[in-house]
Amino acid sequence: MIIKKEVDEKLHMMRHSLAHVLAKAIMQIYPKAKLTIGPAIEDGFYYDIDLDEPITPENYAEIEKRMNEIIRKGEEFKREEVSRLQALKMFAGNEYKEELIKELPENEVISVYYLGNDFVDLCRGPHVESTRSLQNAAFKIHAVNGAYWRGNENNKMLQRVYAYGFKSKKDLSEHIAMLEEAKKRDNRKLGKELELFMISPEGPGFPFYLPNGMIVRNLLIDYWRQLHTAAGYKEISTPIMLSQHLWQTSGHWDHYKNNMYTSKIDDTLFAIKPMNCPGGILVYKNSPHSYKELPLRIGELGLVHRHEKSGELGGLMRVRCFTQDDAHIFMTPDQIKDEIKGVVQLIDKVYKLFGFTYHVELSTRPENSMGSDEDWDNATSALQGALDELKIDYVINEGDGAFYGPKIDFHLNDAIGRTWQCGTIQLDFQLPQRFELEYTGEDGQKHRPIMIHRVVYGSIDRFMGILIEHFAGAFPVWLAPEQVRVLPITDRNNDYAKSICECLKDKGVRATVDERNEKVGYKIREAHNMKVPYLIIVGDEEQANKTISLRGRGNENQSGLKMNDFVERLLNEIETKKI
Repeated sequence: MIIKKEVDEKLHMMRHSLAHVLAKAIMQIYPKAKLTIGPAIEDGFYYDIDLDEPITPENYAEIEKRMNEIIRKGEEFKREEVSRLQALKMFAGNEYKEELIKELPENEVISVYYLGNDFVDLCRGPHVESTRSLQNAAFKIHAVNGAYWRGNENNKMLQRVYAYGFKSKKDLSEHIAMLEEAKKRDNRKLGKELELFMISPEGPGFPFYLPNGMIVRNLLIDYWRQLHTAAGYKEISTPIMLSQHLWQTSGHWDHYKNNMYTSKIDDTLFAIKPMNCPGGILVYKNSPHSYKELPLRIGELGLVHRHEKSGELGGLMRVRCFTQDDAHIFMTPDQIKDEIKGVVQLIDKVYKLFGFTYHVELSTRPENSMGSDEDWDNATSALQGALDELKIDYVINEGDGAFYGPKIDFHLNDAIGRTWQCGTIQLDFQLPQRFELEYTGEDGQKHRPIMIHRVVYGSIDRFMGILIEHFAGAFPVWLAPEQVRVLPITDRNNDYAKSICECLKDKGVRATVDERNEKVGYKIREAHNMKVPYLIIVGDEEQANKTISLRGRGNENQSGLKMNDFVERLLNEIETKKI
């Protein structure tokens, strides 16, 4: 069922209006500032300004005070339509506004908004009627960052003043509390503390996986392989670098070349792959195919590289190289719906394993796209039909499809209420045509297959970053790099502790012994900091009785426990992948 994308129009209008209040306050304090643009955003609003002197955190309180004064006056927002010539006169001397005005289409209605009698800004609106409607709103300036005019690094660097904006102080407080919790869970912080991964200055955006991180990464890959083997996928591996000609044929060169790393080999230009799909297509073309082989499901854990801007990099969430858990399905037209349903069910199984809820968006044809209207209509209808048959609610996301086809995106909800776009299913009528893919039909004639591009994790790297933050580093037992740590209380207990550890290792459990000459309380704190799920503490009493004392998550604390009972429970948690 299609559900309306939830947009709180009143909240958006409130934030947009607060952006004008911010701009007016800035102009009162810094008369030489030049205003550019100031939109509402997801958690508030910002305004980009050209100002020679820096705005620092010490200035935030003064700006907020001035904003509150403007709001208390109850000043009205008044809209006025003006001619192009009038607009240019109103904003003469502000080259940013002049540029925006000159770029407007000839028939475009140009509107300005007054706030009181002494402030006017170029704006489409809408706004609240007066600042009296903002008197219960809660806002807070939280950052000033550099931002190139219109996002172009060849333009002048401006100051972007960010502020949170919410309907009430309660909403603002809850949002700030969520952000504070997010800082504690930051994958960059926990990745370092838990020795999962590192980013070196020698490779910005290129993660190094440490031994603990490799355990988590490989477990995610092992699980992926098990699921996909059972679902009839065949795994391949394609080269990391392929010729420019291939990327021109696929269309990626025209749409993506600025994000691709290139190199010349024997006077021919090659590109490191930013996507796996052209390689998968070449594998399909390597041999003739019959309708009896279809659907053909080909999976690849392929390392791809994309040139992301340095300012956008962040831990595992935004990197320059990552492993996509790709698969490409080649099929006949009558197999489309069933294959889409199968992928949706596979993705659902994975997300439920980790305790994620999610919502689904169906993204339609973008402006910059390839192919005929008929192909796009058929592809979109097939995706929509599969979702309807599965009785999955979804939002239509107009114009946000891939350049070669519409797609279904899965947005995960994490433990603190944030959403992450991960899985995607893209239906493609275009690349099979561009690469002249064929199969022999039941009628003995050549036909063009249809292609699905899909990922479940999205990328192993980003999904791992999401898991780090979702679980705050405290992975489920099956996924934890170290599952059990054995702590002897004294040196007398070392041999007993080692025998317990060896017993666990024999069962395939990742266990260690901490036999350092430190107090057991210190050892416990360190193990808790490393998020080890279970601590076994053994002293003279446990050694004499051949038992263990157990410390687990959730303040579990048991004494006199039989080792066999704990092992049975532990192995069951690992086998069932209990959260």
